[in-house]
Amino acid sequence: MHQPGPKHVVEARGVTKTYDTGKVQVQALRGVDLVVGRGEMVAVMGPSGCGKTTLLNCLSGLDSIDAGDVQIEGVSLASMTDKQRTRYRAERMGFVFQFYNLLPDLDGVENVELPLLVAGVPLRTARTRARNALELVGLEGQAQQRPGELSGGQRQRVTIARALVNEPAIVWADEPTGDLDSQTAMEVMELMRRLNEEQGTTFVIVTHDIAIGRATDRIVRMMDGEIVDDQVTERPRAAPAAEVPVRHGGGAS
Repeated sequence: MHQPGPKHVVEARGVTKTYDTGKVQVQALRGVDLVVGRGEMVAVMGPSGCGKTTLLNCLSGLDSIDAGDVQIEGVSLASMTDKQRTRYRAERMGFVFQFYNLLPDLDGVENVELPLLVAGVPLRTARTRARNALELVGLEGQAQQRPGELSGGQRQRVTIARALVNEPAIVWADEPTGDLDSQTAMEVMELMRRLNEEQGTTFVIVTHDIAIGRATDRIVRMMDGEIVDDQVTERPRAAPAAEVPVRHGGGAS
């Protein structure tokens, strides 16, 4: 259904977002411009309250913007209806959060297959793809275990498998290692880096951890709702982007 599309997965121009608390207006984003190429891994960093999570929510269409434009795979989010945006997120985006957002009464494979079932994929197909995704993150042996039976690192791996199961154009990760100890955090980051390099998955990661940032391709720094720095890291890629195998198709249709 989906073609490879343009080389830029994300193109944001002049993105502005203001929150009105009733007493005061808070300008969370002040005309942000950002481009993320296909297969890139980008960290968004900055102090608390600088607009990192707001930017992720606006770029992914979880939150509306007041001005500017956000294009994902060359399509403006503003041109979509609410229903179309919801379906697009289900089919072409993956999400990883700090506190997992796993359903406690479902086991690993049931949590992972849930986005596919919501998108209308038949149960047998969804189950096969969920098992494949768990194998990709090294958790095929924990498919029948519920979140409460897993360690924090294992729960986050299930979350990553769920984010990847629809073979998304991009994975948005908001403090994905924030609830983990430093060793487990680096193991999870190494997993995301491997998936980025081997599968060609594009990642945008909001983080406060400089070690996580340095393991990405670029660090975008924010301050007071603006991007104040955008630097390529010194970390070498395993292969040039053109040589990274990228899977196409397989999304819900």
